[in-house]
Amino acid sequence: MTKISFTNTNNPAISLSAVINFPNGFDEAKKWPAIVVSHPGGGVKEQTAGTYAQKLAEQGFVTIAFDRSYQGESGGEPRQLENPFVSTEDVSAVIDHLTTLPYIDQNRIGAMGICAGAGYTANAAIQDRRIKAIGTVSAVNIGSMFRNGWDNSVRSIDALPLIEAGSNARTADAAGNGYATMPLAPLTEKDAPNEELRQAWEYYHTPRAECATAPGFATLRSLNQIVTYDAYHMAETYLTQPIQIVVGSDAGSKWMSDDLYDRAASTDKSVHIVKGANHMDLYDGVKCVDETVSVLAEFFTTKLTIHDAAPQAAQ
Repeated sequence: MTKISFTNTNNPAISLSAVINFPNGFDEAKKWPAIVVSHPGGGVKEQTAGTYAQKLAEQGFVTIAFDRSYQGESGGEPRQLENPFVSTEDVSAVIDHLTTLPYIDQNRIGAMGICAGAGYTANAAIQDRRIKAIGTVSAVNIGSMFRNGWDNSVRSIDALPLIEAGSNARTADAAGNGYATMPLAPLTEKDAPNEELRQAWEYYHTPRAECATAPGFATLRSLNQIVTYDAYHMAETYLTQPIQIVVGSDAGSKWMSDDLYDRAASTDKSVHIVKGANHMDLYDGVKCVDETVSVLAEFFTTKLTIHDAAPQAAQ
């Protein structure tokens, strides 16, 4: 495991911070399959993304967990901006870096993400054909979540005030009043509307998984980009790569994994349901994570294999 930093090719003013993990028996002279791992909204590479990256490296992959632009130890101002369009581009920027490493097989690059990171991964795969296989864990389409609520109980039109709030925040920011912020998960236990989101508070704000670089909030101006974003935009046409979706049976967010499955054009897609698990259990619940890693490892091993037979030329 090595901490690295590299220039974000989408914005050369920003340096991305990442941790790259190597499998046992790693030989730099050989070519290895790689998996890019994207963290949840409000998270950082040291939390669940790092856990999955380490465990998948143990299964024979070079893996890289990174902090998105404006977050964690990566650069960019304003801090804690959650622009989903930039977050999608960051996945491709990490792949740009991987393609410069002589030990990475450019034809065997996969990507996965947890929560909003899963949505960003799917969106990146729609437009970046270098991603050969996609894994999602507790997937969240962050635009849908803000438009329609955690459990899909809100009409999209009812999110219009959020766009108004983001617009007003931009005016206040421009006046030099400091950047207004909003929580991405409950900031206090009493703010949690249910047990699942209480666990989100616990994850980010107690010793369960708290991290100094993950304050759990975003700039309020981010709402303008978030509410109008669809992580699965054009999935019906262009999301053709193999997909493995993993979701808890009791996750309030499960509908967003279902939506991804329904909309993806891929003919090679499957859903694994972790019975009795909620959204947060797949972050750090030992048995749930081990079950999920087992599914993803088999999936990526199968889909990122070397195919020696060259395609025959058309007659």
